[in-house]
Amino acid sequence: MKNQAHYPIIRRHLLWEYDWEHFDYSRMAVVVIERVIERGTPDEWQQIVDYYGIEKIFEVAENSSRLDAKHKNFTKIYLNSGFIHDLQRSGYHTS
Repeated sequence: MKNQAHYPIIRRHLLWEYDWEHFDYSRMAVVVIERVIERGTPDEWQQIVDYYGIEKIFEVAENSSRLDAKHKNFTKIYLNSGFIHDLQRSGYHTS
């Protein structure tokens, strides 16, 4: 994994097929967000909200050809439900 000051802490098995020594969270944002939407824990959801921001997550979910309607709808409901503790609209990572 590239040396980054901060990156989302995601279980490695969600991204099992990638080389962690060279993983780029900016370039792979869509993959990371889709995997967390499909299989992530509440902590991993918080991690991607903090890193990418809610607008980026909504954009990826809406435009994803990988996610089905159930996951897209769940994303909208979950992010607007109050379960995310520190909901940042922009995130601190810009991609």
